[in-house]
Amino acid sequence: MKMSTTSPEAVKKLLENMQTDLRSLSMECKKKFPPVKEAAESGIVKIKTIAARNTDILAALKENSSEVVQPFLMGCGTKEPKITQLCLAAIQRLMSHEVVSEAAAGNIINMLWQLMENGLEELKLLQTVLVLLTTNTVVHDEVLSKAIVLCFRLHFTKDNITNNTAAATVRQVVTVVFERMVAEDEKFKGMAEQPPAVQGNSNRRSVSTLRPSAKDAYMLFQDLCQLVNADAPYWLVGMTEMTRTFGLELLESVLNDFPGVFLQHQEFSFLLKERVCPLVIKLFSPNIKFRQGSSSSAASPAPVEKPYFPICMRLLRVVSVLIKHFYSLLVTECEIFLSLLVKFLDGEKPQWLRAVAVESVHRLCVQPHLLRSFCQSYDMKQHSTKVFRDIVNALGSFIQSLFIVPSVGNASSTNTPTGGSASSAQASAQGGTGATGGSGGLTTQAAFEYRGTWIPLMTVSVQGSAKATYLEMLDKVEPPSIPEGYAMSVAFSALLDLVRGITSMIERELAKEEEEAAARVGSEPAASVWEEMVSACWCGLLAALSLLLDASTDETATESILKAELTMASLCGRLGLVTPRDAFITAICKASLPPHYALTVLSSNAANLSSKTYSIQGQNVQIISPSSESHQQVVAVGQPLTSQPQGTVVLTAKNIQCMRTLLNLAHCHGAVLGTSWQLVLATLQHLVWILGLKPGVGGALKPGRAVEGPSTVLTTAVMTDLPVISSILSRLFESSQYLDDVSLHHLINALCSLSMEAMEMAYGNNKEPSLFAVAKLLETGLVNMDRIEILWRPLTAHLLEVCQHPNARMREWGAEAVTSLIKAGLAYKHDPPLSQNQVAALSHKNKNLGLQLLLLNPLKELSNILHADIRQKQLECVLQILQSQGDSLGPGWPLVLGVIGAIRNDQGESLIRTAFQCLQLVVTDFLPTMPCTCLQIVVDVAGSFGLQNQELNISLTSIGLLWNISDYFFQRGEIITEELEKEEAVLLKQSRENGEPLNRPFHPAPPFDCLWLCLYAKLGELCVDPRPAVRKSAGQTMFSTIAAHGTLLQQATWHIVVWKVLFHLLDCVRKSSTTADKEKIESGGGNILIHHSRDTAEKQWAETWVLTLAGVARIFNTRRYLLQQLGDFFNAWEVLLDHIQSAALSKNNEVSLAALKSFQEILQLVTPVKDTDKPDALGAMDIPPVLMDPLTASGPGRPLPRSDSLAERLAQRYGAQPPPPPPGEEQDDSALWWSAWSTWYRTGIECTRPPSGGTDKLAFVPSQPFLTALIQIFPALYQHIAGGFSMEDLRKLGVILHGAVSVPISSDASPFILPSYTEAVLTSLQEAVLTALDVLQKAICVGPETLQVMYPAIFEQLLQFVEFSCKPPQYGKMETKHVANAKYNQAEWVALNYVPFAERSLEEVVDLYHKTACHKAVINEKVLQSIIKTLRMPLGLKYACPAESTWKLAVSSLLKVLSIGLPVARQQASSGKFDTMWPELANAFEDFLFTKSTPPDNLSIQEFQKNESIDVEVVQLISTEILPYANFIPKEFVGQIMAMLNKGSIHSQSSSFTEAEIDIRMREEFSKVCFETLLQFSFSNKASTPQEGYISRMALSVLLQRAQDVLRRYVEDERLSGRCPLPRQQVTEIIFVLKAVSTLMDSLKKTQPENVDGNTWAQVIALYPTLVECITCSSPEVSSALKEALGPFKDLMQPPVSKVQNGES
Repeated sequence: MKMSTTSPEAVKKLLENMQTDLRSLSMECKKKFPPVKEAAESGIVKIKTIAARNTDILAALKENSSEVVQPFLMGCGTKEPKITQLCLAAIQRLMSHEVVSEAAAGNIINMLWQLMENGLEELKLLQTVLVLLTTNTVVHDEVLSKAIVLCFRLHFTKDNITNNTAAATVRQVVTVVFERMVAEDEKFKGMAEQPPAVQGNSNRRSVSTLRPSAKDAYMLFQDLCQLVNADAPYWLVGMTEMTRTFGLELLESVLNDFPGVFLQHQEFSFLLKERVCPLVIKLFSPNIKFRQGSSSSAASPAPVEKPYFPICMRLLRVVSVLIKHFYSLLVTECEIFLSLLVKFLDGEKPQWLRAVAVESVHRLCVQPHLLRSFCQSYDMKQHSTKVFRDIVNALGSFIQSLFIVPSVGNASSTNTPTGGSASSAQASAQGGTGATGGSGGLTTQAAFEYRGTWIPLMTVSVQGSAKATYLEMLDKVEPPSIPEGYAMSVAFSALLDLVRGITSMIERELAKEEEEAAARVGSEPAASVWEEMVSACWCGLLAALSLLLDASTDETATESILKAELTMASLCGRLGLVTPRDAFITAICKASLPPHYALTVLSSNAANLSSKTYSIQGQNVQIISPSSESHQQVVAVGQPLTSQPQGTVVLTAKNIQCMRTLLNLAHCHGAVLGTSWQLVLATLQHLVWILGLKPGVGGALKPGRAVEGPSTVLTTAVMTDLPVISSILSRLFESSQYLDDVSLHHLINALCSLSMEAMEMAYGNNKEPSLFAVAKLLETGLVNMDRIEILWRPLTAHLLEVCQHPNARMREWGAEAVTSLIKAGLAYKHDPPLSQNQVAALSHKNKNLGLQLLLLNPLKELSNILHADIRQKQLECVLQILQSQGDSLGPGWPLVLGVIGAIRNDQGESLIRTAFQCLQLVVTDFLPTMPCTCLQIVVDVAGSFGLQNQELNISLTSIGLLWNISDYFFQRGEIITEELEKEEAVLLKQSRENGEPLNRPFHPAPPFDCLWLCLYAKLGELCVDPRPAVRKSAGQTMFSTIAAHGTLLQQATWHIVVWKVLFHLLDCVRKSSTTADKEKIESGGGNILIHHSRDTAEKQWAETWVLTLAGVARIFNTRRYLLQQLGDFFNAWEVLLDHIQSAALSKNNEVSLAALKSFQEILQLVTPVKDTDKPDALGAMDIPPVLMDPLTASGPGRPLPRSDSLAERLAQRYGAQPPPPPPGEEQDDSALWWSAWSTWYRTGIECTRPPSGGTDKLAFVPSQPFLTALIQIFPALYQHIAGGFSMEDLRKLGVILHGAVSVPISSDASPFILPSYTEAVLTSLQEAVLTALDVLQKAICVGPETLQVMYPAIFEQLLQFVEFSCKPPQYGKMETKHVANAKYNQAEWVALNYVPFAERSLEEVVDLYHKTACHKAVINEKVLQSIIKTLRMPLGLKYACPAESTWKLAVSSLLKVLSIGLPVARQQASSGKFDTMWPELANAFEDFLFTKSTPPDNLSIQEFQKNESIDVEVVQLISTEILPYANFIPKEFVGQIMAMLNKGSIHSQSSSFTEAEIDIRMREEFSKVCFETLLQFSFSNKASTPQEGYISRMALSVLLQRAQDVLRRYVEDERLSGRCPLPRQQVTEIIFVLKAVSTLMDSLKKTQPENVDGNTWAQVIALYPTLVECITCSSPEVSSALKEALGPFKDLMQPPVSKVQNGES
C-alpha cells in the first residue's frame, strides 16, 4: 500500500482530493458556520503552499498535519451529520496516507470522543478509530486507552448494530495493540535485552522495563483481567459498563493469538499466573459446587449460585487455551484445571456442562504432545495427581455412565435415554426402532446399544480435530438442549483421537529413537515416558473401548474401535508391556467369539482384569463384560470347539469384523505379540472351527463341511467373506517369514500348545478334531524354509507327537504336515545347496549336509509310529522325495533306505506295497547316485521285502530287484571297488585310532566282495523262506548271480561262498525238508488250486531241496578249476557228496531223483584244462563249452556276459591270477572219483535194501525212475574209476544191480512204467542195468588181460537175471502180486514182468559167450555148465514157464551155446574141466524133451506142430553134435542119450486129445526122428562098445515086440467089435505102430547090411503075417498106414538063394 500512496500520481491525487474536500467543506459551511468556511479556504492555500515548496510532500504534510486537519475537526464540531460525514471521510483519507502526526491524532481522538458522547455517527466513529489505529502507530498510551474506551462505550449502546460493530472493533483494536508489541519485539530482536523486571512488582501502573507498545499491551491485558473480575480498570479510564462474557472472550483471543508475548516477557507471565488463573478458578466455583437435582431449598444454609452457561463455556475455552499454550508456565494451575474438567464430566452435573466438558476434553485429546507433558509432569511425579490417567478414566466412566439409566422417580425420564432433552415420546420411538432393528435388518442410524439403552452416534468432527459445537455457542445465554447421543459421540471421538494421537506420536518417536540408537550404538532409548503413558491410560481405554465395542451396532464405529484396540495392543507390544498388550488382544479375541463362549485362555486373562477396578475420585470404572443382547445380524451358525458336544453357537457380522481385526493384528504386528500369540491363535482356531474352515494342501484353510453334528449354517454375506478370511489367514502365516527369530519361536510355541490342546480334546472320541494349529504349523514352516534349522526341531518334534494321536484325522494331518515340510525343505534352494559337496559331509564342514540329515530325521522317526495311515503317508513322502530329489540325497540315503526298510509283517499289504514302490524306484534309478556305502543297505532292504510275508508278489519282485542290484554291482565293479576302498581306508584308520576292531560283516574279505557276500547271504535267507515260490525264485536268482558274476570274487571269498553260503544253505534246506509237515495243504485261498505234487509242505520243501542241490552241484561243476585251488576242495567235495547222498536217500521221490541228477552233473566234469590251453574267453569262466547252453538260460532271460575283462581287471587289482596247477595235479582227481564211487555204493545199498518189516503197506520203496537214474550214473562214474576197479567192486556193483532190479512197483504207478503185459519190452531200469554190465563187459574186452577174470562174474550176474524169467526175485518179505492180477486202484506192490529182461539177459549171455567161450577164465569157471544149469529151469518148465517165449528162447540159446561150447568142451575133454557139465546137459535134455508140464488146452494144431519141430531140432543137435563124437564123450552120458532116444521113439499117447487131433498130438514126427536117430545110431558104427550095440539092439527088439502086441490086439478088437468103430485112441495107436514099422524098414534098408543083427531081421519078418491079418480092418486110415507098412516088405521078397551062390558060408 505504501508504494501506491507514495507514488507521485498517488500524491498528486491526494492533493487534489484534499483540495476538493476542503472546497466542499467551505461550500457546506458557507451559510451556517463561516469560521469553518474560512478555515477550509485557508487550508486550501496551506496545501498548495506545501505542495509548491516541498519535494517530499507527504512528510511536509505530516509535519503540518495539525493545521491541515484543523478545518475538518472544526467541521465535525458542527454536529451536522452531512458535514461530519464529509469531515470524517477526509480525516480517514489523510490517515490512510499516514500523514497524521501524534498531536493531530490526539486532537482527532478528542473530537471523536465528543461525537461519541453526543451519540453521533457511531459507526463512522468506530471506522475512523479503526483506521487511525491500524494504519500507523502514532497513537500511544492515554490517547490509545481513550480510543479503546471509546469503542467499549459504543459496545453498550441501545443499538444492536452499533453494539456488534463496536464488539468487533474492540476485538480488532485489542489485536492491533498486541500486534504492535510483536512488531516492536521483532525490531529490537538483535539488541541487548533490558534487565528483567523484579517479580512481584506490586506497582501495577508503571512497568518501566517495557518498551512503549509492550507497555500499552500490558496495561490493556491487566485491565481486561480487572474488568472480568468486576474491579476498576487502571488504564482504561472512562469505562462505564462491561460484561464478563465479553471480557472472557477478549482474554481468550489474546491468549490464543499471542502466546509468544506471554512466554517471552516475564511481566506478562506474571500476569497469567497472578491474575488470570485465580480469576478462572474463582469463576468456576459455582459449577463445582452445583449438583443436578438438589434444589436450593430453605434447608441449605446459603443459596448456591447456579452454573451459568455462557460464563462456564467461555471459562472452559480459556482453560483450553491456557493448557494448550502455557502449560509449561502453569503446571500447578493446569493440574487444578484438569481436575476440574474431570469433575465436570460427572454424571450429577447438568447435561450441557457435561457436554462442554467433553468437548474440552476432546480438545486435549487431539494434542498428544500435551498429553505427554501431563504424563511427565503429573503421573510420573511422586505425590502428584495422576492427571493423565484420570482424564482417560473419566472419559471411560463418562461413557459408561451414559449407558446406565438413572433411576429418577419421574415416569417420563425413565423412558428417556440419558443425555438428551428430547421429548420422551421421540426417545421411546427411537428406542423402539432400535429394539426392533435386530429383527428387521440393521437400523439405518449408527448407534450404540447396551442393555436396552440405545444411543445414536453422530458425526461430530473430522478425525483428529476437535471441532466443538457447544463451546462455540458464544451467542447463547440459556443452556442449549443437547441432542441425544451428542455427548457419547464426542466422547467416542475423543477416545479414538486420544489413541490415535498417542500411538502415532509414540511410534514416530520410537522410530526416531531407533534410528538414533542405530547411529550411536551404546545408548538405551528413554522409553520410560511412553511406558508410563500407556500404563496410565490402558485400563480406562480398554474399559471404554470394550464396552463401546460390545454396544456398537455400526460397522464403521466398530471398525474404529477395533482399530484403536489394535493400535494399542501393538503399541504395548512394542513397548514390551505384556499385561496391557494381552488385555487388548483378549478384548479383540472375546469380541470375535460368540457371547459367553467358553475359552479358557481368554477367561483367565479377563479375570485378571476384572479384578482391577479403577477409582476416579470416588467413582468406579468397571470393566464391563460384554452383554449378549446387542441386536446384531447373525451371519453364521456353527459348532463350538469343545470336547463335549454342545449346541450350536452363532457368529454375528461383528464377530467376523473382529476376527478380521485379529487377523490384521497378527499379520501386521506379529513381531510384538510374543506370548499373546497363544490368545490370538486360540481364538482364530475357534473361529475357523465355527466357520467350518478345514485345512487343505499346504495348510491353507478352505471352507469345508464338518462331517458330524448339525452342519454349520453360513449366510451368503459370510460366504463371500470366507475366501478372504482364509487368504488373510494364510497371509498371516506367510508374513511370519518377516518375524525375527524370537518372535517366530513365540509363534511356533503358541501353535504347538494350541495343537496340544486340540490333541487333548480329540482324545477318546472320534469327533472331527481341530486341525487349525497343525495346518498353521505347516504353513509357518513352509514360509520360513530359509531359516528352517532354527525352528525345525520344536516343529517336527511336536508334529511327530500329533502323528501318534489315536484320532485318525488328527494323525493324518500331522503326517501331512511333517511330510510336506520335509519335501519342501529338501526342495528349497538352500544356500549352499543341500546336494553340494558330499565329500565334505564326512569331515562335517558343510552345515547344510547336517541340515539335510536334520530334515530327513523326522521321516525316520515316523517309522516308530504304529499307525498304518501314518506309515502310508511317510512312504508316499519318500516316494515323492525320490521322484523329485532322488539325485541329491547324498548322505541322506541311509535314512531314506532305513525308512523304506522299516517294514514289518503286521503292517498290511498296501503299506508294504508303497514302500516297495520306493525301493523299486531306488533300484531302477538311483543306485548310481547314492554313496557306495549305502549299497549294502539297499541289499538288506530288498532282502527284507523278500522276507515279509504279507504280499507274495512283492517278495518275488524283490528277489528280481536283488538280481538287478547284482547286475549293477557287476557293471560298475571298478567304480564301486574304488569308492568302497577309500571308505574302508578311512574306517580302518578310525578304528585303529579308537583301538576297536572294524565292525563289518565278512570282514577280512575285500569290501567289494563283502558286498557280494551280503547279497548272497540275503538270497540265502530267502532260499529258506516258508513260502515255496519265494524259495524257488531266490534259489534261481542266487545260483544265476553266482554263475554270472562269480568271477569277480577273490579266491579267498570263494571259500566263504562255498562254506558259509552254499553249504550253509544246503544244511538249512536239508533240515527243513526232513522236518517238514506231511499234512495235506488245502487249496490256498479257495481259488488257487495246488497241484497234487505240491500239496504238502514236505513236497514244497522237496522242490527247494532239489533246486538248491542242483544249483550247488552246477557251481561245483562250472567253477571246479577255481574251487580246486582253495585247498580244501576235497572236504567240500565230500560234503557235497554227503548232501547228494542224503538227498538221494530222502523218502521223497522228487528229491532223490534230483539228487541223482546232480550226481550225474558233477560226474560229467571234464578235467579242467590249464590256463595255457584255454581256447578263448570261455575258459575264463571255467565252463566247459558243452555246458554253456543250459547255463546261459539260467538267469532271468539274460545272456551270460563275457565277464572276462572285468574279472581280469579285478584280478590285476588284487595281485595275479591264481597260478596254474602243477603238471601232475589232474590225476589227483581220482580221490574225488573214488569218494563219489563209495557214495554211489552207499546210496545203492541203502535204497535197494528191502524193508525189514513184513506186510507193512507204508514201507518206502524207491521209485523206478530213481533206481534207473542211480544205475545210469554208473557208466559215467566208471569212466573215472575204471583204472582201479577190482573184483570186489564188481561184486558190490552186482549186489546193487540185483537189488535194484528186484524192487517192485506200486500198483498205481505201474500203468505208467509197465508195458502192457503182452508186450515184451524192458523197463528203463532194466535197460540201465544191462547197459551198466555192457559198459563193464566192453571195458574188459578192450582192457588188459588181467581184467578178463571178471568175465565169469558178469556171466554169473546175467544168469541170475535169466533165472528171473521163471523165478522172479523176492523183495524182502513183501507180498507182490503178479501184474495181471493187480488192481490199479489199490496200493499194492506189483512185481514187474521180468520175462523180457531175463530173455534179454539170456541174449546177452549168448552174445558174450560167443565172444569169450575160449577164454581161460570162462573155461576155468565152468561158465558153460552154469549156463546149462540156468537154462534147465525154463527148459524143464516148458509149458509151465510164465511166458512161452522163455522156453523157446532158452532152447534156441542152448542150441547156440552148445554149438559154440561143445567143440571147446571136446577140445578140453582131457583137462576134466567139463566133466561136470555132461550130466547137467543130459538132465537138461531129459527135462525138456520129456517135460512134466502139459501143453495148454487152447494150443492150436499149428502151434503144436511148431513146438514139435523144436523138439525135433534138439534131437537133430544130438545126432549131429554129440553122437558122432561119442568117443570124446563120457560113456554114461551117451548111455543117457540113448535111453532118451529110446524113450522118445516109443510113442506114449496123452489121454486128453480129441479124436480129430490125436494123430497130430502124438508127436509122431518127434518119435519118428528119435526112432530114426536111434536106429541110425544103432547100426552106424561098429566101433562103438558092445554095450552100446546091445542097448540099441535091445531097444529094437523091445520096439518090434511092442508092435507085434499092438497089431494083434487090434485085429482081435476089430473082429469083436463088428460094425462098431474102434475107439479113436486105439486106431491112432495102430496107425503109429504101422508107421514105426515102415520107418524101421526104411532104416534097415539104408543101413549097411553088416550092421544089422540077424535077430532083428527075424523079428521084422515075423511081423508080416500079423500085418496081413490087419487087412480086414474097416478104418480107412489104418488101411492107408497098412499099405505103407506092407510096401517095404517087397524088398525082402526075393527068391531064396543058395548059400554057395552067396559066396559066403
